[in-house]
Amino acid sequence: MNIHLANIGKTIILCWIPNHVNIWGNERADTAAKSALSLPIINMKLPACELIPCVSKFCLDEWQDTRDCCDGNKLHSTYPTVGIVKHSKNMSCYDSILINRHRIGHCHLTHSHLLCGNNPPTCESCKLPLTVKTLN
Repeated sequence: MNIHLANIGKTIILCWIPNHVNIWGNERADTAAKSALSLPIINMKLPACELIPCVSKFCLDEWQDTRDCCDGNKLHSTYPTVGIVKHSKNMSCYDSILINRHRIGHCHLTHSHLLCGNNPPTCESCKLPLTVKTLN
């Protein structure tokens, strides 16, 4: 596609757009993007089929490293490797979403308070926060 665009006289320009301020990973990405502005522009032809797998692998590796360093990450115990989630091909999208929510402990009973602005629900007998996870 890039070659096609170049052949018809089109240019692709990548722009830095600030967003998600004060989010550590995004701040790092913003800093890297800003520093790249001082680099010289190099004209080169690189097919997307070669670039996309490299960028995807780099992003997944960075994501995995960041996630591995987060203590208490509830997703890490459910899905230890980022980017790899396999469900039955016979399962509907809706059912897949329900299973994922249950695996990470999110359900209407335990998380609807976030949308309503209420306090988290607690167990009436033990006064601990409600959860779908079993206690060890």
